[in-house]
Amino acid sequence: MINYDEEIKKFTPSLEVDDTEDAIYNSNIKDITDVIQDLLEEMKGNE
Repeated sequence: MINYDEEIKKFTPSLEVDDTEDAIYNSNIKDITDVIQDLLEEMKGNE
């Protein structure tokens, strides 16, 4: 039978996953939420 507690203790994430996480969290690419917030701020400034 599988001992899940022991398996979790042995677990180490893949280096590729860590690199991918770093690239995603450190990117300054705007998503749609950022674009909408910028547009709303511009609209408020023009009133």
